[in-house]
Amino acid sequence: MLTILAPAKINLTLEVLAKRRDGFHEIRSVIQTIDLCDSLYFQLGQGIAFNSDEPGWIAESSLVSKAASVLRQATGCTKGATIDVRKRIPLVSGLGGDSSDAAAVLRGLNQLWELGLSLEELLGLAKQLGSDVAYFLYGGTALVEGRGELVTPLPLFPHMWVVLAIPPTPSVAEKTKQLYASLKANHYTDGQITQRMVMELSEGCDFSPSLLFNTFENVAFDYFKGLDIVKSHMVKMGAPVVHLAGSGPALFTLVKERDQAEGLFLQLRQQKLESYMTETIATIEKVQ
Repeated sequence: MLTILAPAKINLTLEVLAKRRDGFHEIRSVIQTIDLCDSLYFQLGQGIAFNSDEPGWIAESSLVSKAASVLRQATGCTKGATIDVRKRIPLVSGLGGDSSDAAAVLRGLNQLWELGLSLEELLGLAKQLGSDVAYFLYGGTALVEGRGELVTPLPLFPHMWVVLAIPPTPSVAEKTKQLYASLKANHYTDGQITQRMVMELSEGCDFSPSLLFNTFENVAFDYFKGLDIVKSHMVKMGAPVVHLAGSGPALFTLVKERDQAEGLFLQLRQQKLESYMTETIATIEKVQ
């Protein structure tokens, strides 16, 4: 059995520069993987079959099915596989679980079927799937540009503990699409916020919370009712700075000391909030 880990991510910066002619948006973002992972288990089989321990997860509605299909079409491979997806990343949370799982399928089937595709070839397939899939073939710390398909690895972000809270908000249909559509011209930026983060990382500077930025915070609080309350609770509990993860509704804070992270995590649990304590990781873990 082949095991591939699919980590979640947080956007340290997320700027939208403009709307493109193709209908997508031009972005600049520094993305970081965290040690909150789905696990995918691969075995040879007949056809392509997905199983999961998460009742709300449907393979046909996920990018994983498309990833397997795109890989077979590109290579002409007729082998099959059974893929068990053990979900730990919350669904539709802004943490990139679906894109990460899709990237894991590309990596896993490439090895299981002994296709020998290079990273560049896998990146070409990832670009057909979704904006974050290419990033998850790298992991670690990276600059993401274009509509999300252009990935440049960066020097490693300093190790931090990450505390996540998932507000109990109603599900929003086509969440990310709606948030993009809600952005106004004054929410667009020129990429300089992200550039400052890139420069700080390149120069090995200490992490400054003031560098964190997510333009979706301009509109997300109108869509996710109760999001502001959870953010306020986290700040009162001692979270240094609280930001939206991707398109949300997950919220995160970064702290250097494990004891501080544990204390905040336990307080969130006592408030009956879905929460996670994890940490930044350098790279996607190799195949086990």
